[in-house]
Amino acid sequence: MIRRRLLVAVPVLAATSMGMFALGAASPIDPAQQYAGAAAFTTTEENLAQLRANWGVDDPLPVQYARWVGNLLRGDLGWSTSRHEPVTSVLAARAGWTLLLVGLALALVLVASVLLGTLAAYRRGGVFDRALRTVAYAVQSMPVFWIGLAAIAVFALTLGWLPAGGLTDLTATGTDPADVARHLVLPVTVLAISQAPWFVLFVRDAVAESLREDHVLAARARGLPGRTVLFGHALRTALLPFLTLVGTHLPELVGGAVLVETVFSLPGLGAVTVQAALGADFPLLAATTLATTVVVLAANLATDLGYAAADPRVRLDD
Repeated sequence: MIRRRLLVAVPVLAATSMGMFALGAASPIDPAQQYAGAAAFTTTEENLAQLRANWGVDDPLPVQYARWVGNLLRGDLGWSTSRHEPVTSVLAARAGWTLLLVGLALALVLVASVLLGTLAAYRRGGVFDRALRTVAYAVQSMPVFWIGLAAIAVFALTLGWLPAGGLTDLTATGTDPADVARHLVLPVTVLAISQAPWFVLFVRDAVAESLREDHVLAARARGLPGRTVLFGHALRTALLPFLTLVGTHLPELVGGAVLVETVFSLPGLGAVTVQAALGADFPLLAATTLATTVVVLAANLATDLGYAAADPRVRLDD
């Protein structure tokens, strides 16, 4: 299965990168003028033409794509016109912070959704169940950037409990782990809250359905404690499809991280992706899109392997 997934990943990555180049060619933004900034109004057309020739942006699209693929195979992702440094340097300096944000938010979502969804299913129809579903539907309708701005207004500006943004204090001379953790509380929580409704409602419905199955009813009939029946039988069965939800929902989690990093001014890939889009930095956009695609494909593969490990009835060669 791993070999088949790797073979499928090749055309997926190729199609993704081709789409990025096609969108770049269709963009009306001149990368040379974007790179020159205010100087574009005073510089000569010959200088702008020289910039385009140096970057090869006037070459036919197939030529540009073939050149980019050749450089990619040699480990060269090009030059970021918005950051004025190699794309590999941008990715190396910022990818770790994005992975940290997404990883912490995902862990928080999984733990909270399993606990809250299970309790709501066990007390389905009660006050806690109705309140949890109401809050989940309300949060699901809120844009993640709105939740981030509201969190800043309440917990940073009004109460002053947490910093409004950044990775460290302005006076910090290094990246102290305690300082970084304090600055990540709000963005991690906001990203987790924005993604939690899907997982909470899924766990709630899956556990509620599992509680009606024969093996769970039999466990209750044998006089097993309610906690054992709930977590040892019903939840264990309900978590199998939950693994699939994690893999399929990862792209939205990554997309939410882009907005959260922008709102909280975090030095991750989200902020530079927005900057690259505004500055028509196509090499950086292509690299970040390709990296995100690789992460999603790897997560889906890990999900399938985890599903097979959790349920021996699943055959990987099917």
